[in-house]
Amino acid sequence: MKNIILFGLILFSNLQILAQGGRVERVILESKALINKGGENPNRNISIYLPNGYENSTKKFPVIYYLHGFFGTDVITPQMLSILDKGIEKGKIRPFILVQADNKNLADGSFYSNSSLTGNWEDFMVKELVEYVDSHYRTLANRDSRGIAGHSMGGYGSFKLGMLHPEVYSSIYALSPGLLAFVKEFGPNSTSFRELGNIKTQEELNKSYYPKVLTAVGRAWSPNPNVQPFQCDFPYFYENGQLKVNQSVLEKWEANMPVYMVGKYADNLRKMKAIKLDWGRNDSQRFPIQIGMLSQRLENLGINHFAEEYIGDHGNKIWTEDGRVLNDLLPFFNDYLTF
Repeated sequence: MKNIILFGLILFSNLQILAQGGRVERVILESKALINKGGENPNRNISIYLPNGYENSTKKFPVIYYLHGFFGTDVITPQMLSILDKGIEKGKIRPFILVQADNKNLADGSFYSNSSLTGNWEDFMVKELVEYVDSHYRTLANRDSRGIAGHSMGGYGSFKLGMLHPEVYSSIYALSPGLLAFVKEFGPNSTSFRELGNIKTQEELNKSYYPKVLTAVGRAWSPNPNVQPFQCDFPYFYENGQLKVNQSVLEKWEANMPVYMVGKYADNLRKMKAIKLDWGRNDSQRFPIQIGMLSQRLENLGINHFAEEYIGDHGNKIWTEDGRVLNDLLPFFNDYLTF
């Protein structure tokens, strides 16, 4: 009998510990901004992390908008939930709300950009999503209490959307942001643009990696539904084995790549409370180079920011107990958001 009582007490204690964590709500947002000509579903899943005790209080919370990478969705996995809870439990950050929206489209990534083909993903994220969250949850509905962050494609998106919309967000944390400039695997003399010339069908495109990423970028920045199977134009192509440049398309792409954008939007970036970039030393070929280029441009423009290289690759130290979200991103927002 004593053993049964003891087991019951242990079980109750464990349930109490589990109950101390936050929870995730998943909703569908019917977007008007994402009504499109390209066959994309404008109704998007949204996952919202709510801290422990949210239901039993009247307190309002700051919000971190977290942008997923290429191939990702809105899903907050058990590992992510554990890290978010640990951040609060360990005192890395005070209780907060985190929001992640599904930006996976038919090309596997929206690049958080407005497109005449696939829909206005920037407007969806910055206007519709923020308005929805502020009207349905107890948020501190002002820029000082909103941060934006993301990894890879999401790192790109967080920097770009933060830069374009300082009236919405006050701080930016970009984890290994991609597509910042034309370098290495996405440079004109890489094999990536050559591979595009060998692809004739959607099936072949689906089996590729770099061509598929470039196609997603093209559908966002230079859509052209008459070009099949890509539905976009590219800045570089090969003709009789020779590299050719499509100047007008190149300008469209550079207008969306942060290394080339920051001069135009420097005053917006100066309005940020804080900006941080980080990257793994062993993160592919292009990431350390392009993020270094961006950091140098920011420094040259006198824009205060943090830039940190750590020992890791593209994903091994992100949502882990020794990773960047728990030990760097959450403390960053604890310091710079208004609670």
